[in-house]
Amino acid sequence: MAKTKTIFYCKECGHETLKWVGKCPGCGQYNTMVEEIKEKKNKHHMNVSTPTNNRPQKINELKIDEKIRSKTSLNELNRVLGGGIVSGSLVLIGGDPGIGKSTLLIQMCDSVALNGVVLYVSGEESLSQIKERALRLHIQSEQLFIYSENNLLSIMNQVDHIKPDFLIIDSIQTIYLDYIDSAPGSVSQVRECTQNLMKLAKMKNISTFIVGHVTKDGAIAGPRMLEHMVDTVLYFEGDNHHTFRILRAVKNRFGSTNEIGVFDMREDGLIEVQNPSGIFLEDRSLGYAGTSVVAGIEGTRPVLIEIQALLAPTSFNNPKRTASGIDHNKLSLLIAVIEKRLGYVMQNQDAFIKVTGGAKIIEPAADLAILMSIVSSYKNKALCPQDVYIGEVGLTGEVRRVSRIESRCQEAYKMGFKRAFIPKKDMEKYQLPKDFTVIGVDNIDEVVKKTFSDTSF
Repeated sequence: MAKTKTIFYCKECGHETLKWVGKCPGCGQYNTMVEEIKEKKNKHHMNVSTPTNNRPQKINELKIDEKIRSKTSLNELNRVLGGGIVSGSLVLIGGDPGIGKSTLLIQMCDSVALNGVVLYVSGEESLSQIKERALRLHIQSEQLFIYSENNLLSIMNQVDHIKPDFLIIDSIQTIYLDYIDSAPGSVSQVRECTQNLMKLAKMKNISTFIVGHVTKDGAIAGPRMLEHMVDTVLYFEGDNHHTFRILRAVKNRFGSTNEIGVFDMREDGLIEVQNPSGIFLEDRSLGYAGTSVVAGIEGTRPVLIEIQALLAPTSFNNPKRTASGIDHNKLSLLIAVIEKRLGYVMQNQDAFIKVTGGAKIIEPAADLAILMSIVSSYKNKALCPQDVYIGEVGLTGEVRRVSRIESRCQEAYKMGFKRAFIPKKDMEKYQLPKDFTVIGVDNIDEVVKKTFSDTSF
């Protein structure tokens, strides 16, 4: 009897070794090598060959086919995808279990089925389970086909038979190929199945969506190369304490990255939220110290978000630094700048920072708002509830310029704010409303003096 051959794959980058190593030679990550049975290539090996007339061409002689986009009834999804579903694209969507990935996709299928044939393949649910969800969402389209199958060869045969315009795979970790001996969801299975689905989408011009499970760290399970193979990567985010869901694009070959769409999960499905700023500010407490508002940018959309800070005397030698929604290192950096440039003693204060609504802020334009919420809590003086703060804070205490100041200020004015503190270098002749005041500042000391010298609120 022939000995079974095994090989070790890296879960992050897909690097292969014949023996186990603690540190991956490819990406340098520790404890990412997993053992799998080596693939057996036989007569059942699936091969989606390229066209025989394919040949290199001169770049100045190439003719570009205009990408046809299919609009869905979900405008927030269209926004995140860059204007609609591109024909022949391969989209990967990931998210925590029960967050609403399947609900989002089947609602999308109901709208795109008006313009083409849709094949929804589920490897996790039975046909009756999918039918129950469809009835709850009031989906009864004649162009929507449901198929419960895990074998990719059988799925490919049905694709040849039905000839769909849209293909949904839920999920890629449950699909397998017969000629690979490893279990579904393994590195080799996920890689091979995705590669064949990519060739299918490009050759037959089928818009394909694949659902990916996520790890406990929030990353999509499987090899990291999975995200490099697809055209678009979407993350569906949320938590168990809020009904709101955020669809975020982290990679998009046909549109803007870091674009977001906001939905409200209800009994009858996902409802679009047209005004995210109102959601993040609807429970805002006025007149309390330690709160500020920043006009951030998510993709192409300006969004107003409230930031809360709480400083309290510590009873330990090392004060606590807790951050929710922002990077912990950014909190430590801004506290150090406050101590050095403003002279406030923070070493005897526990600091807690929270971005309301479960949002996450990574852009540097929020630095000034975070800093002012900390200063407000330290002084125990409330900021003006009609002010917004926009700007990046440097280590010397300077307020640095940021992008798209005009659209940020327009969003603030639309939400009822009257004044904005921005970098002085961004002070240009923008077309802003006459009753909206813009104050340019060079450093944080200037911001603090101008803010707390105003006693009109």
